Formats: sequence, C-alpha cells, structure tokens
Amino acid sequence: MQHDASADPRTALPGRLIYLMGPSGSGKDSLIDAARATLESHNVVVARRVITRSAEAKGEDAVGVTYERIEQMCADGEFALHWRANGLAYGIPAQIDNWLAQGRTVLVNGSRAHLPQARQRYPDLLAILLSVEPQVLRQRLLARGREALEDIEQRLARSRQLNVADQGVYLLDNSTRLDDAVARLLDLLREQGLLVSS
Repeated sequence: MQHDASADPRTALPGRLIYLMGPSGSGKDSLIDAARATLESHNVVVARRVITRSAEAKGEDAVGVTYERIEQMCADGEFALHWRANGLAYGIPAQIDNWLAQGRTVLVNGSRAHLPQARQRYPDLLAILLSVEPQVLRQRLLARGREALEDIEQRLARSRQLNVADQGVYLLDNSTRLDDAVARLLDLLREQGLLVSS
C-alpha cells in the first residue's frame, strides 16, 4: 500500500468521528446492528468497511475485496483510514470526510492498534473500546466457527497485549446483554451531544 491517507490530518471538520474498537468477538457488529436504527434516526452515519474477508464469511456488513483491489484503492487515495490485522486488510472509505464536512456524526468500526493514526487524522474523535470478559470472548470466538482454535488463541493473546484504556478511551462493557451495551452506547453519545434530531 503506497499512499497513506491516514497520515493526512483533517482538522476543523464540523462533524465528529465515533471510533468504535474492540477485540474480535467483542460484539462490535452486533452492537452496531442493534443500535443502527436509533443512530440513523439521529443523523449518525454508520460507515461500511472494506475488508479482504470473503463475502461469504459470517460477520459484519462489509464490502469484500481482494488484497490486490484493496491495495489499489489505497494507492488511489480511496481510504480515510486503513490498516492490517489478523491477516486481513481493512479500509474506511474517504467518503466519511464528506459526511464530516457536512457536520454529520460518523461511526466507524476501527482498530485498537490503529487508534494513534486515527487520532492524528481526526484529533477530536470519540474513542470507544468495547470490552468483554476473557472467558466470554473465548466462548464467542468458538461459537462463531470462523477460525481454528490456534487462530482463536492468537486473537486472545493479541487482545491481552493491546491496552488502550489509558489513551482517553471510553470503556463500554459488552459481557452480558446486548441491549444493555446498546443503552450504554446511546447514553454516552447523548452525553457527548452526538444524538440530534435529523
């Protein structure tokens, strides 16, 4: 990947970016799906990621592309943010800058490891870390049947190593009922003044 749009700062945009993070299996996709109708009714745009996972794979509503395609998109400056993790490549379309320029709030499914670069580009982003108790996370990863046991153990080890709680990140627990996590997310966004009437 040649052009790194993530290094280009975007200051003074009237909208605000919500940067949702969490280990694989923490329930980011489920949380976003469950909150989507309420978010959209309050003029919050949920960005759709581009990812090299196959379109047949279970999980988020993402645009599936090849590695060659995502590298070309990156070289062409089509991403506002992009990163690699767990053998996959991810990109957030540059369209989010248009939404932010319109004064809209935009939610993205981000990467914990990429938070410093995202903050450099969007200094006022709202960083939210979805956390899950380790035993619950292991059960969820096993239940979704997407990876081999060895891959799951590697994900769990990586999750323990990545600690962003000391970087001005709001922690949001999703170890129990999804409805409770959705309510906490919406409460946080109200506190931040990000849920407005459309």
